[in-house]
Amino acid sequence: QVQLLESGGGSVQAGDSLRLSCVASKTVGAMAWWRQAPGKEREFVAAVDWRGRSSDYADSLKGRFAVSRDGALEPMYLQMNALNPEDTAIYYCAANVNWDQRRLAAQYTFWGRGTQVTVSS
Repeated sequence: QVQLLESGGGSVQAGDSLRLSCVASKTVGAMAWWRQAPGKEREFVAAVDWRGRSSDYADSLKGRFAVSRDGALEPMYLQMNALNPEDTAIYYCAANVNWDQRRLAAQYTFWGRGTQVTVSS
């Protein structure tokens, strides 16, 4: 069993930056960030493989968000720049997925409880 703990969320103004972190209690494979806004489906944000070599982003976020991870035992980060109100959501850390299925929420074995990000205009 693996526990994932997100941190770094908060309330910011549009245009601000925020850096989220996710720490896993045990070594995991690929990890990802997902987010869910009220009344909306859970949305893929970004994923990174087990050693931080490969990454994947939602098309609309690639130029503004950056996911990083320096190794299987290291935290996963999400640097979010130029935040806007549409980024308001609970951001979840997820882990232990086959890389080819990283865009499928149902394929993730472990999920964190989420960290709230609120962006005001």
